[in-house]
Amino acid sequence: MKKLRVKKDEINKEQNNIKEVQGQLRQKLEAIDVECEQLQQETIMVTRHSVNTHFRLALMFQILKARKNHDFSQASQLTSALRSLSSYSHFLHLNYCQN
Repeated sequence: MKKLRVKKDEINKEQNNIKEVQGQLRQKLEAIDVECEQLQQETIMVTRHSVNTHFRLALMFQILKARKNHDFSQASQLTSALRSLSSYSHFLHLNYCQN
């Protein structure tokens, strides 16, 4: 009878240890989920910045081409578009940093 009680106590200790480890694993998984979500958001922002940079570079090359061809009206329109895009991207960046 005493052996059974000792064995029961050992099993209870093991079960408590298992529950504790499960709780720790649950916390780690929750932390990983939070980090994963954060990384996804950062990846989205990096992609947006990359696309924005690509558009700005394309506009800059078009501006250079228009100036080379002495099409100053086109160059002026493209420069205006570049300013608007830069202002908008700056606004988005500030909005993201505040969140």
